[in-house]
Amino acid sequence: MRQTVLVLGANGRVGRALVEAFHAAGWQVKAQMRKAPTAPLPAGVEAVSCDALDTPALVAAAQGAAVIVNALNPDYARWDVLLPPLAASVLAAARASRATLMLPGNVYNFGAKLPAVLTETTPEQPDTPKARQRIALEGQMRAASREGVRSIVIRAGDFFGGGPGSWFDMVIAKDIAKGRVTWPGPEDLPHAWAYLPDLARVFVMVAERRAALAPFESLHFAGHTLSGAQMRQALEQASGRSLELRQMSWWPLRLASPFVPMLRALLQMRYLWLRPHQLDDSRLRALLGTVPHTPLVAALAASLGRHGSQLETAAAGAH
Repeated sequence: MRQTVLVLGANGRVGRALVEAFHAAGWQVKAQMRKAPTAPLPAGVEAVSCDALDTPALVAAAQGAAVIVNALNPDYARWDVLLPPLAASVLAAARASRATLMLPGNVYNFGAKLPAVLTETTPEQPDTPKARQRIALEGQMRAASREGVRSIVIRAGDFFGGGPGSWFDMVIAKDIAKGRVTWPGPEDLPHAWAYLPDLARVFVMVAERRAALAPFESLHFAGHTLSGAQMRQALEQASGRSLELRQMSWWPLRLASPFVPMLRALLQMRYLWLRPHQLDDSRLRALLGTVPHTPLVAALAASLGRHGSQLETAAAGAH
């Protein structure tokens, strides 16, 4: 009998990757979304149209689910307003269905002075607004686990490979057809990255082993750790062209930030490009044995797929 997973936020790039991974692994998938699907869902996936803040609707959608994955992507500039009620609604659904709750975590919890190597025992530091908000969210999950709601956080770096909306698409690879890569920090500092198809497969594998875990578990996904210089070199191989590396200018964001809440939120997180960091995945490897890991150049080539026409046009213009 197939197990059922409810993926919340299935219209987002993380949610869509999770829907596809669980479906490919043979799970019965329910895909929750507030609006109509932005792209056709895989055959057999059940679309659930409701607002995640509608707790009764979410509780009804979760009935029969063995796992709920919270891939909701609320307005980045309004986390303080949206995260608490969303967390309460999701926990209510998990509590009512007795499903295991899973969450894609990030490195925000470790604060503005995060160390170079991050493990599950690295102290959390609530010294930025986003750190406090994420720590509170995971704290609610930990507290609920003591009341019978099993929870798993899988922490990863910045996403790439899931379509538009990430630093990779919106900044780093945006001008690759013009022969340049833009990096938001010093080019020699390592930065943690997660190729979304790999991370989604990890979620499936951990979900299938959830009975072996503690009531609340936090695991790290290492993904790829790259400096700006290493990213440029790998993108040259993936795109088949010579690329110039430029450092991103932050001053336009500063000028506009008093008027644009999203830019203020992004500026608060600039430290992630000024602090070298990587995730240690020893515990995840101990659980899974082999962690999905697409070779870097192949992952970047797949991620550049949507830039293909631009690359072809640029190449044609060079002859």
